[in-house]
Amino acid sequence: MTATTTLPIDDGTAQELSERVADVFRTGKVDDVLTDDVFLDGHPPFWRFQLQGRDAFSKWLSGYTPAGVDTTVVRTVPTATGFVTELVGRHDQNGEEMTDRKIVLCEVRGGQVSELTVYCSGDWDAELRARHAAEAPMIRH
Repeated sequence: MTATTTLPIDDGTAQELSERVADVFRTGKVDDVLTDDVFLDGHPPFWRFQLQGRDAFSKWLSGYTPAGVDTTVVRTVPTATGFVTELVGRHDQNGEEMTDRKIVLCEVRGGQVSELTVYCSGDWDAELRARHAAEAPMIRH
């Protein structure tokens, strides 16, 4: 038996892949940044779900964000087997601006993302953002 060693991806590759993952959320369209057998472990507020396969991911994404989300990559950190990225999103829902924050843990195989574990704050409307600003002002943004 031959042992294989997985080397961490370099920072440039992690940054590029995180922007490509953000593009999936920006456009609402899945591309080849994800493997055909991609696995998603989703953690929205008060729930958890899993799905597998690029087609299943695409179907979920079209229900979640059919028009895409204005997504900003806040930071990306390479890991031993992929990267972790923090995303901030803004989109319109019934004429109202909604915002969210996500932490996405990505496993990379062959230059593509093969697994995503997504922790999401859920959608925040103007009322929740105002309440949060009044009750829990941020020291850092």
